[in-house]
Amino acid sequence: MADNKELDLLFIGHFAKDRNVVDGHGKTESGGGIYFGSVVARRMGLRVGVVTRLHADDFPLLDELKREGIQVFATAAPETSGIENTYKSTDMERRICKPLGFAGTIQIAELPNVSAKIYVIASIIAGEVDLPLLKVLASRGPVALDIQGFVRVREGNDLVFRPWAQMAEGLKYVTYLKVDRAEAEHLTGETDLTTAARRLREYGPREIVLTQSSGVTVFADGKMYQAPFTPRSLAGRTGRGDTCFSSYLSKRLTSSPEEACRFAGAVTTAKQEKPGPWDGTLP
Repeated sequence: MADNKELDLLFIGHFAKDRNVVDGHGKTESGGGIYFGSVVARRMGLRVGVVTRLHADDFPLLDELKREGIQVFATAAPETSGIENTYKSTDMERRICKPLGFAGTIQIAELPNVSAKIYVIASIIAGEVDLPLLKVLASRGPVALDIQGFVRVREGNDLVFRPWAQMAEGLKYVTYLKVDRAEAEHLTGETDLTTAARRLREYGPREIVLTQSSGVTVFADGKMYQAPFTPRSLAGRTGRGDTCFSSYLSKRLTSSPEEACRFAGAVTTAKQEKPGPWDGTLP
């Protein structure tokens, strides 16, 4: 695919070299929101780009994205980001996450000279994207943001939840916000998803995408929409939220929130059954 100056989605965040451990057996795999998310959008036929940082020795990992037809804008960093995700096969819903590396803050000067219909901040660890960069992206067009990359903080050998100190300011610049159930509860103090979504909407985002193990809920235009996840297995659990948010945004370019919600539920169901990015098929 020839390079485009006008994209549908431009993903910003770290490409991750993760280690996924299930029942004591570990495997190093590509990961991160820009990985799972960009492939979804591209396999839907969209024009897609990725802005990222990683160690120069790991640049060959980006070839997978390039083969998909994704435009890659990468900057060399002292190390590559990554997370060790430890699961028990009996409960792939629960995991222990530990940081393996951090590629540093993406700089404004690293943004390419391209435009996008949506700028997707798909960071995995706090510090990848700062408020000045968020403001610049918002000045260019609608911003979609996954809150995990602002509240998942490195503390020693652990990744812990910490409130985003600049959230009240930052969310003013966000059009589409993605949170999971635990994040919504932590950030708002509300256990009811509808109440939590309304609270988050007050900060500025126009649409809220909430994920949990049972499915996706979207709050848009004062209405709530829901779609279930019904996978036959959870072999592809890692990347579930990234897949859901990207498929929602991709479909949202041409469809209503309700239809995009249903589509995201179907795509995410299929993705969870197989490791790696969504393969392009639906149940």
